[in-house]
Amino acid sequence: MKNELKIFLTALSFYTRVPVGNIKGWSERMLNKSTRYFPFIGILVGGVGALVFTVFNLYLPVSMAVILSMVSTILFTGAFHEDGFADFCDGFGGGYTPEKILLIMKDSRIGTYGSIGLISILGAKFITLMHTDAMRIPIILIAGHAFSRVFPVLLIYTSEYARLDASSKTKPVGKADSLFSLLFAVLIGSAPLIFFGWHEIIIVVALLMSTSFFFRNYITRKLGGYTGDVLGALQQLCEVGFYLAILACENCL
Repeated sequence: MKNELKIFLTALSFYTRVPVGNIKGWSERMLNKSTRYFPFIGILVGGVGALVFTVFNLYLPVSMAVILSMVSTILFTGAFHEDGFADFCDGFGGGYTPEKILLIMKDSRIGTYGSIGLISILGAKFITLMHTDAMRIPIILIAGHAFSRVFPVLLIYTSEYARLDASSKTKPVGKADSLFSLLFAVLIGSAPLIFFGWHEIIIVVALLMSTSFFFRNYITRKLGGYTGDVLGALQQLCEVGFYLAILACENCL
């Protein structure tokens, strides 16, 4: 139990800005095991966004409550995945070889592709949530953040880490651990779906599985595998895809 707590705290410190102090006995193996908690971290992130939305929606227009909830999740994670998405857009938008893609993604500066991509992804989240039933936004945020994090985990277990040489690794990246970790992540990330109808679940799963499949094929063809930025980009795409799928289902009813 004590070791499992360390693994969870590793995930919390790596995927959020929550201070957890020094973790004794930290190792790369512990980081790999912490991927099992990635969707659970999503529940926490979504819970923060849901709480902020619920409170501010009592006193402010829905649009302001949505924006503040988005800001709260970004602050909670330190824009971890948004930064990855921006780097992904810059790297894959401006790089034509694996070496060039990795080099661009390592650059801390944001470029044109990254700026456009970040504005587009944040705008898509805001507009989609704005057109969703306001009463459902809290649970949509929790489920969207949790379930979207299942697919980067699946990518880790079905792809190779794209590392041409030691210098291409700019930050620690969790890798595949065990079948238990994979099943645990899928179970936790899928749990919030119980609050949705079967037709919504089917549409969400179909859309995100398709997105993940084509995304995996694309990054494998261009880069040969995944990086931390690639995982962050997939999470962002799946999160937006989740919101779009729910909105589409609401409009079809």
